[in-house]
Amino acid sequence: MGFCHSFMVLIPVFVPLLQGYGLSMSEVLQTQALFALTIAVCEVPSGYIADIWGRRNAVILGSILNGFGFFSLLWADTFVDFLVYEFILGVGFSLISGADLALLYDTELYLASIGAKDRAGAGKSLSRLISIEAAASGIAGIVASILLIWSLDWVVWVQAVTGFLPFVLGLFLVEPPRPGRTVNHRESARRIVGLLLFDKPVVAWTAFAISVFGLLAVYVFWIYQKYWELQGIPIGQFGYIWAGFALTVSLAARYSSALEKKLGYRKLLVLIAALPLLGLLGMAFGQGWLGLLFGLAIQVSRGISMSLFYEALNRRVPGDFRATVNSLVSLGVRGIFIVTGPMLGYALDTQGMTNTLLGLIVIFTPLMCLVLVPLISRIRQEPKEEIMDAVVAS
Repeated sequence: MGFCHSFMVLIPVFVPLLQGYGLSMSEVLQTQALFALTIAVCEVPSGYIADIWGRRNAVILGSILNGFGFFSLLWADTFVDFLVYEFILGVGFSLISGADLALLYDTELYLASIGAKDRAGAGKSLSRLISIEAAASGIAGIVASILLIWSLDWVVWVQAVTGFLPFVLGLFLVEPPRPGRTVNHRESARRIVGLLLFDKPVVAWTAFAISVFGLLAVYVFWIYQKYWELQGIPIGQFGYIWAGFALTVSLAARYSSALEKKLGYRKLLVLIAALPLLGLLGMAFGQGWLGLLFGLAIQVSRGISMSLFYEALNRRVPGDFRATVNSLVSLGVRGIFIVTGPMLGYALDTQGMTNTLLGLIVIFTPLMCLVLVPLISRIRQEPKEEIMDAVVAS
């Protein structure tokens, strides 16, 4: 199901598609700001609904909405039409976001509690999910380039049909049993806020780290296609390039645990901060395919950081609030993008690619230091019994 959610043949050519309908980069990023705003409004309620109503139900409802959203592209040809599309997808993705990770993590913990054999473990399953989703994005990129042999319309049609696959697969999900509990919404809210801000400092700083690294990843995600266009790369190659970038994330996520064991968490955190900054610098001054290759450094960091941070977060969060906390973390990224996304598009339209990339370096270098230094310190101070509990749980 995670594979089908990420198998979006539209994404590798989404910017050229919208530009073909007369949208500027500022307007393209405005559509993404609406997507982020919709998620910001729905993210936390949907995560809480998943915790109370059931993760399976939330995932199924979100999947059917996504399917209808992709189907709406068949008649979309104006700025308003694309705004409607992003709104529908925003509601759908907000229902799935957090619920899918919580469902997977809880399933592994349940299998461990009943002594099931041949289980991967919660931490490894999360990294595998991230790896599979990235691989699906890569394969979608290859398919997109093949479909472009005919036209962009073929890409839209295939997306409209395959968009319903996650809903079909969602019907076969089985949610592990959870202890029944009386719901006190005020007490639940108090516990969630306490967990994120006061009770476990590592949880708070891990959430901040996900927000910072996730925000940079979203920015670069929407810069890539415009960057390739400016480097003179034909649109027919976009899908293949996208595949290579996505598969890089997949491999980085797949081997993140091995890298952590080899380097230690401190060296690994420094590495995932240095790589995207190096990638942005190389893209700013590199030309053609050389600049494109520097973007791979950002993808390596993305794969490692997603796996490392989300596994660290989920193993320290109680199962009752796992979907809500995951949604709150995603909200941090989306909330900032609501305001800054259109500003990024405006900067690209008025200041050019090189100045925009250098501006991101200036902004994110101190932000990464501000987040990682306290995180490393808090991990070092974390009580040993909490670390052991987390290891046993994962």
